[in-house]
Amino acid sequence: MGTTQQFSITLTDEMADAVQAKVATGEYATASDVIHDGLRVLLAREHFLDDWLHDQAAPAYDAIKADPSRAVSIGCVRERIIAEDAAARKK
Repeated sequence: MGTTQQFSITLTDEMADAVQAKVATGEYATASDVIHDGLRVLLAREHFLDDWLHDQAAPAYDAIKADPSRAVSIGCVRERIIAEDAAARKK
């Protein structure tokens, strides 16, 4: 690990209890470890979202903008979701 910086943070009682519980159960050695892991997860989620926007959402938007006939109505999307959910429940 590189250099470090010390921060003083304020948490809600609920968040503080969650951090303390993670340490108390031995899941993490220190409160700092809990915060570090939370930040790692946050950064990974942001990276995933950035990739999704770049690799899937933006190209889909560009394709619809170039050829609006490819668009699907919200009603069709809703029907497809309902049908897929029903099929998944039958399995």
